[in-house]
Amino acid sequence: MSAEGKPILVIGGGIAGMTAAVEAAEYGCRVVLVEKEAYLGGRVLRTHRYFPKMCPPACGFEVNSRRVRENPRIAVHTLSTVKAISGRAGAFRVRIRRRPRFVTGDGYLDATMAAGLTATRADEFNLGMNRIAPLYLPHPMAFPAAFVVDRESLSDADGAKLLQHCPPGAIDLDMAEEDLEIEVGAIVVATGWRPYDASRLDHLGYGRCPNVVTNVMVERLAARDGPTGGEIVRPSDGAKARHVAFVQCAGSRDENHLPYCSAVCCMGSLKQVRYLRDKNEGARATVFYIDIRTVGRHEDFYHELVGIDGVSFVKGKVARIDEIPVSRNLRVHLEDTLAGTARHDEFDLVVLATGIVPNTAELPTGDGQVPFPLPRDGYGFLAGGTLGDGIFAAGCVKRPSDVSRVTKDATAAALKAVQCLNGRR
Repeated sequence: MSAEGKPILVIGGGIAGMTAAVEAAEYGCRVVLVEKEAYLGGRVLRTHRYFPKMCPPACGFEVNSRRVRENPRIAVHTLSTVKAISGRAGAFRVRIRRRPRFVTGDGYLDATMAAGLTATRADEFNLGMNRIAPLYLPHPMAFPAAFVVDRESLSDADGAKLLQHCPPGAIDLDMAEEDLEIEVGAIVVATGWRPYDASRLDHLGYGRCPNVVTNVMVERLAARDGPTGGEIVRPSDGAKARHVAFVQCAGSRDENHLPYCSAVCCMGSLKQVRYLRDKNEGARATVFYIDIRTVGRHEDFYHELVGIDGVSFVKGKVARIDEIPVSRNLRVHLEDTLAGTARHDEFDLVVLATGIVPNTAELPTGDGQVPFPLPRDGYGFLAGGTLGDGIFAAGCVKRPSDVSRVTKDATAAALKAVQCLNGRR
């Protein structure tokens, strides 16, 4: 059955946005998919493995990117943000701003053409843990598979080299932003999430102690295409991590930071304990927790680690982390709730399980926001799946969720958008 008429606007090209787009398009609707990054896939694509099956996200992403690529009903706008929305259900007017890639597509580009350029750009895909040249492919599986020039980090000298090395006409450093005006019938908001800012957790040492890292950083350290080629190492000296503390609820379930549970942090840390054990032979892991929250069938994922030699679980909220001079190891201070004793344990690496913050919470201007008022709860999550007549929410912008729940939720949002169009034909 087809659903001709005005398209559905999907804001956000992560797993929720891609799912909503392909489900609506395969039903028969036209879709405009807008993503602020240079590629689709969102934060899920930066993970090393999914839980509980421990398969790489590239598997599911390859399927979804093919569905997007092969469906003529989907128009994809990357490096783009929605700047204005007006109108009503069935007749929304939308202004989209597209930032330039500075790459025209006239001529084949590859990584060798950036070889002579200075690595001045922080690699955002790897969370800034390494630097890359200003001409770059965002990541090996990027969709669209198109290079980008970071104009701000490109010096005049490197700009001249770039124009010399690349095929004539392939680079246009004078490209400008452009605005696109469209009409749509319904809107799906799938702007996703960001990790809580660990630098706000002064007592846990992030930013003060180089060997205190976050859970999202470990995903990139474990990935073969990450900044260390898949090695879980200490940032201070590049040595393999041998004794690692995983600190749960770093900022979560805390009235001073995030009062809520972020739902996926426990499973994420259990997954990362497996990374450590697989990659660093003989490495030991200690998980400091308030509660281990593994819902439903995921309980087995936890119990498989209990009792394994070299893996221990300590119930207690970490009060402070200090760096030990010279070795740059970390001292973790807490009260062992079950034993009723104070602990001051030493580790060579500490991983903070930071929580999920919706991109509709307070942010720097324009970063993932939607340019019209939406009902939010006290934490910044969008309140409910239906945000107004013709506007629907999907994924972690509504609540912290794992990938399985996000895809189901996005399918439901797509169905609501389709029903909205069909009710107004």
